Amino acid sequence: MTTTGTAHNLATFTRFHDATNTGSFQIIESAIDEIVDPDVVFHAPVPIETTGAEALKQVWTVLLRAFPDLRVTAEDVLADGDKVVCRNTVTGTHRGEFRGLPATGKAVHYSEIFILRFAGGRITEIWGVVDVLTQLRQLGALAA
Repeated sequence: MTTTGTAHNLATFTRFHDATNTGSFQIIESAIDEIVDPDVVFHAPVPIETTGAEALKQVWTVLLRAFPDLRVTAEDVLADGDKVVCRNTVTGTHRGEFRGLPATGKAVHYSEIFILRFAGGRITEIWGVVDVLTQLRQLGALAA
């Protein structure tokens, strides 16, 4: 892939990342519709039965209902060829039901790493590793 392709993929990632930090599901959904392939393959342990871009939309619906002030800070972003890798710190306040746990008002602060593959200028595949153990411990769902 050309340097121009890598730069375009990085710009597309940045657009998606910026949308996720607006707190607006409508903006996130619009960004998903624009830059995520409808048949995106989503390799992450998410408790939903939908696939493709609709699965990604459901993930953000669940997250924003549970953590309306959710903030994803990109600590490292690496782009090479058709892939962009990002290491994030996620923060938010538990204000709604999440994974069966009613709102606790507790703050969360956890890490995640995502790898995004691009084709034709769109995100076509996503791998994700989220520190759910830390997240659930901070919410009081698991003992420390």
